[in-house]
Amino acid sequence: MAAVFVMRATSVVAHSRHGGSDSEPEDTAAEELHGPLCDALPAGDDPGGPAQLAGLDAAVALTWIPVLTIFEAGTRAAGLTTELADADGLTIFAPSDDAFLLALGQETLDDLIIFRNSELRQLLESHVVDESLTLRDLAAVGEVTSRSGDTVAVVAAGDEVRLGDRASIVCGNYRVANGTIHVIDAVLGELPAPAEPGQPVSG
Repeated sequence: MAAVFVMRATSVVAHSRHGGSDSEPEDTAAEELHGPLCDALPAGDDPGGPAQLAGLDAAVALTWIPVLTIFEAGTRAAGLTTELADADGLTIFAPSDDAFLLALGQETLDDLIIFRNSELRQLLESHVVDESLTLRDLAAVGEVTSRSGDTVAVVAAGDEVRLGDRASIVCGNYRVANGTIHVIDAVLGELPAPAEPGQPVSG
């Protein structure tokens, strides 16, 4: 049975990174990066900034966002790279490196990437939606269904956009050639069993 993250009874349009209000719903504002982490990431036309990423497919764009090294490595290990590159419209909720380490720890991540690729793929597919959705789109639809079959509720209130009660979007609206990437601060879906503490990674 698909996991369901229950939606709170509130939904408002997210503001852009550089301001805006509910009375100014210009599409251009909806396309800008938004979130508390954005100021720490490449901006404008810098390498890894939104201008460069706009011309790249999702798989390549992930390699340029400096806080997504674990997610990007996981997509390669799980055999998702080609699918993400060739998809015709998708949304990726990509947990930051800190989010992965907090949720799973380095030993479990190593175990998943090296040996438990099917479990890793299932976990990563909990973060992919087969439709390109900006923050404003997410606020409008209220919930989305991931590739893994999980229903993920979207709660937008003020400057915060949450995915159920699990995660917040900390830098959203990376527009890439075939979709949208949102950096989040927690891992979605059912977490895999941890690697045995103190034991060598094994298959």
